Amino acid sequence: VMREIREEVGIQVHHIHYFGSQHWPFPQSLMIAFTAEYLNGQITIDHREIEDADWFTIDNLPPIPSKMSISRRLIDWFIEKQTNKLKK
Repeated sequence: VMREIREEVGIQVHHIHYFGSQHWPFPQSLMIAFTAEYLNGQITIDHREIEDADWFTIDNLPPIPSKMSISRRLIDWFIEKQTNKLKK
């Protein structure tokens, strides 16, 4: 996970944890989600691997996937975690 993130977006992360997975029918893929904490580096996109990457605040998210996707569950989990931190 650390190597993939570094190769695809140029940043270093640590404290990596498995979040979940989801079967994706086309092209017979398995999407795997992890959480991690930013360590250092600047976002530098490898356009052969991904189209775009950026940082977003909770109040400034781009359109997000449907509730059935693992990426949406990950986003919802993060928002809930941050909201709970603010309440404490």
